[in-house]
Amino acid sequence: MLHLIKLAVGVDSFSSLGKRQSAKLEKSAEFGGAQSLTYVTRNMPRRADEILNGGSIYWVIKRFIFARQRIMDIKASADHRGKARCVLVLDPLLVRVLPRPHRPFQGWRYLGSTDAPEDDLRSDAGLDEIPPEMAGELRRLGLL
Repeated sequence: MLHLIKLAVGVDSFSSLGKRQSAKLEKSAEFGGAQSLTYVTRNMPRRADEILNGGSIYWVIKRFIFARQRIMDIKASADHRGKARCVLVLDPLLVRVLPRPHRPFQGWRYLGSTDAPEDDLRSDAGLDEIPPEMAGELRRLGLL
């Protein structure tokens, strides 16, 4: 199984990513669109079959991997000028993962299953209020 990793540009917390995606779903429904969450990117993953075998997209927020969403489908598309694009169809369920630092990068990258952070099964109450660096250090010390 293979995953993708992507920067969540302009997002400052797990909850703000969730709110942004909820608003996108509502807007899609408002205009009669399908109830699916999509993300459009320039390039089609060459290893799409491996990703579709249970892979997720991991979101980097403020230099930390904080969340993931299952990738349900990958479709070829085109923009309004006819340029090739790739549409990632995402599961609307946003899953919190154990924060892990990650340096900035452009576009998306592949992420192997062994490198992917584990889901955070603990309560998320108040975690958005703690700065990511502090939360990471508190987790490392076993205090969170």
